[in-house]
Amino acid sequence: MIARAVRFHLRNLTRLVLAACVLMATPIGTAAQNEEAPRAPPAYEADLLRLAEVMGSLAFLRDLCEAQDAAQWPERMQDLLEAEGPDRAERLAGAYNRGYSAFALTYRRCTPAAEIAIARFLEEGDALARMIATRYGN
Repeated sequence: MIARAVRFHLRNLTRLVLAACVLMATPIGTAAQNEEAPRAPPAYEADLLRLAEVMGSLAFLRDLCEAQDAAQWPERMQDLLEAEGPDRAERLAGAYNRGYSAFALTYRRCTPAAEIAIARFLEEGDALARMIATRYGN
């Protein structure tokens, strides 16, 4: 009975998300027609989005496993959003939220698998941050 209710809510949530995506992609009135063409994303955009997703995963997992640095991950993401500016904030926040919710759906307690995932994400995040800084830093 509970599983059926969860499936029902997930289907409805999926419909709402799809409807929101369609509405956001549809130009409304003349304001959307008068806007400038969007600028091309920077070369490091894909890597930065992946880093934001990794940070979201770590934010959830580190909190779940009661790590001392758990509160720092949302703060680090906020710093990244401020550094990158409002042009990319929505996309970066979306990537962060995807990473966070991917594990929020799976894990309810800290497990050995969660600890392994944390270690892998820490390595990947470190590699991404170093690569972005080295390749594209000033």
